[in-house]
Amino acid sequence: MDKFRRFIKEMATWPDLSWPLVFRVFRRNLKVFRKTWKANIMFNFLEPVLYLWAMGFGLGIYVDRIQGLPYINFLAPGLVASSAMFATAYEMTYDSFTRMSFQKTFHAMVATPVSMDDVVMGEMIYGTFKGVLYGMVFLLVNYLFGLVKSPLALLVPIPLILMALTFSILSLIWTSVAPNYDAFGYFFTIVISPMFLFSGIFFPVESLPTAVQFLPWLTPLYHAVVVIRGLVLGSFHLSELWHLGLLAAYAILLIRVPLVMVKNRLIQ
Repeated sequence: MDKFRRFIKEMATWPDLSWPLVFRVFRRNLKVFRKTWKANIMFNFLEPVLYLWAMGFGLGIYVDRIQGLPYINFLAPGLVASSAMFATAYEMTYDSFTRMSFQKTFHAMVATPVSMDDVVMGEMIYGTFKGVLYGMVFLLVNYLFGLVKSPLALLVPIPLILMALTFSILSLIWTSVAPNYDAFGYFFTIVISPMFLFSGIFFPVESLPTAVQFLPWLTPLYHAVVVIRGLVLGSFHLSELWHLGLLAAYAILLIRVPLVMVKNRLIQ
């Protein structure tokens, strides 16, 4: 009970942030990424490409049109969102855990004028950057395959930023309580994979049983898929802006949680 009260008290306090220092943390991670970007991009890029080929060009031949669209046109925009989700989740779990627990990078940075809040916020901005980068790379693949139907696709970074930030937050929350690398298997099995499979990427959520159709609406991935699909195909309507509002609400409401939990993890 005392720990819970202390947690609530810390949540209510204003974070100790210096934005110039936050972006120094981001730049530090970016410098490391510049040395490994080719291997990183191939690892996160190859899987959605394989899904596009296997499901879009393979299975899609045998699937009737979905919502008036050829199956590959329905599928491809959702893979843009999922590519960003996986890139962010991998970065904010395995890589952040390595920097925090084994390399002691977090400890080294807080020995300088950088605060722990600066470190965690810099991590989340970096995770968001990685998600947007991989999402946009896969959007380029869509364009090369002739699957981008509208110049509105130039606005895709907006939902990607909001969604990637949300997954940065969720992933760091899990990382803050993970005892070892094995714990991330549960995160991807229980949280990430169900979102990937049931958030409207491969089929409309309306085809789910009525009793569970509300579940995708609770996930940030679903709302990003709806917006990105509309932008890529040119079918986006202003009435769908509430999806962006909900993504922003997820990020705003949760962003304080990893700042507190990671700090407590390091203190312990």
